[in-house]
Amino acid sequence: MCIFGRNLIKLKLTQYNDPIYGFITIPTPFIAKLVNHPFVQRLRRIKQMGLSFLVFPSTEHTRFQHALGAMHLATRAVSALRQQGVEISYEEAEALYACMLLHDLGHGPFSHALEHVLFPNNTHEDMSIVLMEKLNAEFDGKLDLATHMFKNTYSRLFFHQLISSHIDLDRLDYLKRDSFYSGVTEGNVNSERLISMMLVHNDQLVFNTKGVYSIEKFLLARRMMYWSVYLHKTSFVAEELLVRFFDRATTLIRSNQHVETSDALGFFLQRADVDLYEKRNAFVALDDSDVWMMLKDALTSKDIVLSTLANMLVNRKLPKIKLENEPFSEEGIAARKSIISTKHGLTDDEASYFIFSGSLEIQGYQQNENSIQLCNQNGLCSLFDTSPDTALLHTLTKKDTKYFLAFPKGDGYFS
Repeated sequence: MCIFGRNLIKLKLTQYNDPIYGFITIPTPFIAKLVNHPFVQRLRRIKQMGLSFLVFPSTEHTRFQHALGAMHLATRAVSALRQQGVEISYEEAEALYACMLLHDLGHGPFSHALEHVLFPNNTHEDMSIVLMEKLNAEFDGKLDLATHMFKNTYSRLFFHQLISSHIDLDRLDYLKRDSFYSGVTEGNVNSERLISMMLVHNDQLVFNTKGVYSIEKFLLARRMMYWSVYLHKTSFVAEELLVRFFDRATTLIRSNQHVETSDALGFFLQRADVDLYEKRNAFVALDDSDVWMMLKDALTSKDIVLSTLANMLVNRKLPKIKLENEPFSEEGIAARKSIISTKHGLTDDEASYFIFSGSLEIQGYQQNENSIQLCNQNGLCSLFDTSPDTALLHTLTKKDTKYFLAFPKGDGYFS
């Protein structure tokens, strides 16, 4: 027997056994309905870390696992804040749980790698809002409050900060989860400690001054995970190949050449100009399998560029990638393109699919963007970056840029 609002009801709460937190309990009947909705179940078919499994073989976890983890941390945050004397109603708590469960609905196959293909003029967050609005209509307005929190239009601003900020529930889960599955222990943050240090001051999310070292470790862990995992040069070059594969497929389709795709994926490649509401039905039919089917079909394509890119990805025949602190010379890049064009009968444009350059950049803690605040027990607050105990501020705020050049390792790609 459990009490929800004013009603006394019998309820058997669903539990999921999670390797990060142990048992995750679905907190309310409405959240249970959301978990079982096809929009959320689709996240089971989308890998959380895209093509990172080509480098870290165990990173096969899904966006569904992450969504459950973020929702679980929301229950922990609500409990911790209530213990600090913050009044949070049943409706507010449930809305926060819904936000964390639904925050990644707008991610398509391979997540960030294909975002520009699916939404050339929007972001995955925009699609998440579109899908939340659709769910809200289905559930007769039950997600009104959650939608306001997600859009940051709810009067109690700290709820949005729990959803999206420098230290939010999303980041607390994905860093810990991605660290666990990749085996890169530097990203293993202490989410419980950080949640226990959360306070609310003037409706803003702040942290107890005692948590300064935990905050510093969190920001450093995120920085290290970006260079060690998220921007690992091998998985990065694989994602760049995937982007180029779709660029080539779109070029062929627009020149009236046949490219085998699923109906849902074909919709996006042929109708990039329509708005998100027109894309919604095709989007919810998409998952990673659509992309893998397209790649496998492209292995026998008559177009040498498309078939070669597909072969490089399906069979992990990835190009070499070099990283430097300075841009690579245009002359050197042109010379490599000339060699491959002559040897394999490619145009300069076709060679550009296999020899390409650019930059990788990470910006750590941004001091002027929703800065982290520390408050003591007397309610005196200050910025995290002014704390005398913050020893690594220069490292945490530094913008790092590396330049890359990718090119085939040999001649075996085009045979």
